Amino acid sequence: MVDVFTEIVINKPVAEVAEYAANPDNAPEWYVNIKSAEWLSPKPLQVGSQVAFKAEFLGRQLAYVYEFAELDPGKKLVMRTADGPFPMETTYTWEVAGENATRMTLRNRGVPSGFSKLFAPFMAGTVKKEKKKNPKKKKKNF
Repeated sequence: MVDVFTEIVINKPVAEVAEYAANPDNAPEWYVNIKSAEWLSPKPLQVGSQVAFKAEFLGRQLAYVYEFAELDPGKKLVMRTADGPFPMETTYTWEVAGENATRMTLRNRGVPSGFSKLFAPFMAGTVKKEKKKNPKKKKKNF
């Protein structure tokens, strides 16, 4: 099982951070591994929306589709892979962390199957390492 949790405090109001981070169009700007996001469903974002992402991980190009499973604007967003090489669930949460500050959490969980199951312990460490690169990029964009 892969289960990676990261957290960052951003000196902006919750509404501003959540609106920016929940918009798939912004993902390539602040998420270091994501190279593009393409809407497969009509905008705006809602439960059931699907977005195709292209990413680079460990020097490999990955393509996958996320379906948005839960959306509580300004509080929580849950999306799951609908199609891709590795089943994954990603959860974002946003909460007040002081005056005009937001604590944003990101949790990626997945249970690999087949061949990818052999690499799960390695992938968990690598995903965590890659996630640590993102906070600097996140803060720059907010």
